[in-house]
Amino acid sequence: MTDEEILTTGADDDTTATAGAASANDPVAQAQAEAAKWKDTAARNQAELENYRKRMAREREDDMKRARAGLLEDLLPVLDNFELGMMEVRKGDPKSPIVIGMEMIERQLKEFMTTSGVEAVSAAGAKFDPNVHEAVSQEASPTVPEGTVVRQIRKGYKLRDRLLRPAMVVVSKGKAE
Repeated sequence: MTDEEILTTGADDDTTATAGAASANDPVAQAQAEAAKWKDTAARNQAELENYRKRMAREREDDMKRARAGLLEDLLPVLDNFELGMMEVRKGDPKSPIVIGMEMIERQLKEFMTTSGVEAVSAAGAKFDPNVHEAVSQEASPTVPEGTVVRQIRKGYKLRDRLLRPAMVVVSKGKAE
């Protein structure tokens, strides 16, 4: 090969190398764009997974609250009957072991209800509120103003801010005419 051929061939190689480098930039740029796309997809999927986990935790907690509320609602008639039984038992000897034992159970039930977030709805003497009271009748009363609860027939209960059962009440319709 002559010197001229080597220079020409070398120039061709340089041109080819420069052209190859330019075409190599395109695949690198394409690869970088593809990597950025997959990185973005991975970040979105990670965020979606975190949101899913949070949503599932919230739903699990809501399910537990509903189940707890259902259990407490089912316990209310038992509590009512127990209170009726306590009224009868207290008519007897207050030192009787049966009275002492039932009072212990009553304290435990009340503590359980309190720690569970259950509270009784105040009724007697309160202004009638259809959101927490269920009126079963009205009666005339010269001393109790109209629209006020005269007496409570059955206790009502709330679980924190949710009504479990309204209080059954008799409402005053004012003075008899």
